[in-house]
Order: sequence, then structure tokens, then C-alpha cells
Amino acid sequence: MPKRPMPPEDMIEDTSIRFEPAPDVVEWARSTFIDDGADLLNEDHAHLRFASIGALWTNIPNGRHGRRIVGQCEMGLPPAGKWSRARIELQLQQWFGDVPDFLLTFDAHYASTCSDAEFCALVEHELYHAGQERDAFGAPKFRRDGRPALTIRGHDVEEFVGVVRRYGADAANVRALVVAANRPPEISRASVGHVCGTCQLKVV
Repeated sequence: MPKRPMPPEDMIEDTSIRFEPAPDVVEWARSTFIDDGADLLNEDHAHLRFASIGALWTNIPNGRHGRRIVGQCEMGLPPAGKWSRARIELQLQQWFGDVPDFLLTFDAHYASTCSDAEFCALVEHELYHAGQERDAFGAPKFRRDGRPALTIRGHDVEEFVGVVRRYGADAANVRALVVAANRPPEISRASVGHVCGTCQLKVV
């Protein structure tokens, strides 16, 4: 596996607001998880071979509901007002030369100290949010030009522990998760769901 990218060293101690493009993170993610022949290939990300992805390092602390956020996935252009959208579009063009389909943002402080397994899990977690739309029957949707229709994806499991405890994994439609949880991890143990900004935005 290629050596994982690291944030700029001078960003860690800098007290000014910093957001810096991280093309090496995207290159690493593609060669590690996405592209054919990737070292830790995950076919769940196959649709991202046709997507443009931008990545940023930031030194700005982030949190929601008392939890630290160290990663986030967003659509390149949010459905904002005309001026807000134009301002964001201009900034993205200045950073990346174009507006990416997805924008990933990572906390430089966390990335500089976490383990390789934790960083892999964090990046893959955000890549899972960079999803492909599904039709009414659950099949992947495509645009007229044949490219995947992209969207921000929620989790496979949106259920309460109590429902599973009381009625079982089959009643809650989480049997696949239980089976996966009872197997050893394919790569390594890590925990990142609680530090993802995309997840925290869904918390009510």
C-alpha cells in the first residue's frame, strides 16, 4: 500500500484559518480503495471511478453535539441560494480547477496523529457517503450519458439497538451487519463513525 498522505506540517500549529487542497489524498484513496488493482480494493466504491473528487486539509476544529468531527463528505455544490452557490463554485474552481462531484474535508490535527488503520477507516467512511443513487427497486441509477447518478449516501443501518434486542436482527433488517460484525475485520480494527461530520449532520 502506498504511504498515506499527511497534512502540511506548518498547518498544525498555525492559528490562522487554513483550508488547503489535498490532491495526494485523492490519489492515495483511488490507488488504495477505488481503482482496479487498488491495494485494498473495495468494489463498493466502483462508481467513484467515474466521479471527480476534491479533498481538503483544514486546521479548524469542528464538532457537533459535543463530539469532535474529523472528516466530512459533501456534494461539490450544495443547493444554496444563488450568491452562496456562486461564491462556493468560485472557491472550488480556484482550488481544483473545476467543481468536483464530491468534496472531502479532513482534520489535519487528527490525520497527523492517528494510526494508519484509523486513517484508512476514516477515508473509506467518507467515501461510503459519496454514493450512487438507487431506483425504487434498489438498483443503481445512471445519467443519460451512462455515468453513475451521484448523491450523498446515508448508512446501511438506521435502527435502534432496542429494536434489534427485542425483535432480532431479521426483524430490523440488520442480519448482514450482525454477520459482518461477528467476523474478524478484513483490514484492521478502527472506529470513526462518531467523528464524521456527514454523520453528525444527520443527528437530530
